[in-house]
Amino acid sequence: MSDHTYQLIAIAIYFVGMLGIGYFAYRRTSDLDDYMLAGRGLPPGVAALSAGASDMSGWLLMGLPGAIYASGLFEAWIAIGLTIGAWLNWKFVAPRLRAYTEVAENAITIPSFFEKRLKDRSHLLRIVGSLIILVFFTFYVSSGMVAAGKFFQSSFGWAYLSGLVLVAGITLVYTMFGGFLGATLTDVAQGLLMFAALLAVPVVAILRIGDIGTTVGRITDVNPDALNLFKGFGEGSSALWILAVISTAAWGLGYFGQPHIIIRFMALRTPADAKAGRRIGIGWMVLTCLGAIGTALIGIGYFANDPEKPLGDPETVFLVLSQIFFHPLIAGLVLAAVLAAIMSTMSSQLVVCSSALVEDLYNILGRESNARRDVMLGRTGVLVVAIVALLLALNPDSSILELVAFAWAGFGGAFGPIVLLSLYWRRLTPTGALAGMITGAVVVFVWGNIEALSNQMYEIVPGFLANLLVAYVVSPATARPQPQVEAEFDAMERLLATGEFGPVPEEATAP
Repeated sequence: MSDHTYQLIAIAIYFVGMLGIGYFAYRRTSDLDDYMLAGRGLPPGVAALSAGASDMSGWLLMGLPGAIYASGLFEAWIAIGLTIGAWLNWKFVAPRLRAYTEVAENAITIPSFFEKRLKDRSHLLRIVGSLIILVFFTFYVSSGMVAAGKFFQSSFGWAYLSGLVLVAGITLVYTMFGGFLGATLTDVAQGLLMFAALLAVPVVAILRIGDIGTTVGRITDVNPDALNLFKGFGEGSSALWILAVISTAAWGLGYFGQPHIIIRFMALRTPADAKAGRRIGIGWMVLTCLGAIGTALIGIGYFANDPEKPLGDPETVFLVLSQIFFHPLIAGLVLAAVLAAIMSTMSSQLVVCSSALVEDLYNILGRESNARRDVMLGRTGVLVVAIVALLLALNPDSSILELVAFAWAGFGGAFGPIVLLSLYWRRLTPTGALAGMITGAVVVFVWGNIEALSNQMYEIVPGFLANLLVAYVVSPATARPQPQVEAEFDAMERLLATGEFGPVPEEATAP
């Protein structure tokens, strides 16, 4: 059999496994809470691996290694910023969000949490929040489909549309029927596959080259600054260097506002599970990032010393090394890890979009709840968003991939400060939250589209700070007594401290 045949067999095994997990989840989904949050029953390990896999996407296996291969270790600042941001998110957001979403009338989406936490009777917070999710995530899902089409096109010579439709179809099936549980369990399998691949490639490469010393020597022979994390510091303006590092590491700010990540916190069994989840999730993230960085650095030395096997596209360094060092069947599983990174993010985003359509837009019309109908509407929401995203991805020259960083900044700037203030500041008001959310989104949009500004600082920084400032200023000016808000804030803190809600005064819950 040819190498491609072996690789396609491995990918087919992976696809069958994902569909099997989706069917398993389908049999365990009976109502909307199951479909959107898996009944709040995720163990910490499952939540951690799911959050990591849905977060990283193809960036971890292709984007990060490609950037480091081309420019050296300096590009690792983005991974450092993301790791710090993920740790802070698990530490300071996860336990409080898990507790507060249950206290605040069992909110199961981020927009519904904002509304119920702040007692926004106008529904504006929920509507604006859900529209932001739909706009950004539809393009985000579409970018994953574009990546899938190009993956099969470059790896197997398939037509762009064939690869796109195949990956989109399989992801749609297991997400539409399995819901949040299906997306989460497939994320776990995909996260483990990514973990194994990212550790195996650099380890085997070092063994094939000889040892670590020989490998490091080859790397520095090609690029003396390849291992210099502080490349450029002290050369010219140190202030500009520091600004560049801050801008790159600021990706970590985005974690506080990413709905497809923080919804995993809401699905934990208990707030206390966040501690174990943090350890597992950050451990996974550190090791996989190190694997991606190591693969890129090894590639610098390997391809320079083997001119008969030049590397055309830096972003393929991980894929090409795996095909050189492994049997085609194993290399196929490594290729499947790239698809896993793409599909895990797409499935998580589809579920969040579905929840925005059903829970945050349809259900605020006041329709009487019906478990079977709500689940069917959830599946219809997944289908609708997937079709729109597929139509956007039909053009293989689409620039949608360029919007991934922009979308990350959009969520971080629009939602991040409001999530933090909701969890830690009693005086936040609906008007303050809405004004901050809109300000953050607008600043990100404007800043990101002015090249002179975005080249100096990643748009998430001004968007995040503007949101925080506006919400902090507007809230005291629009404050009014809210005994129910105060009582629920106290109940959230009691739940964190004791594991029990404790009594809520009757007068606090009176309309």
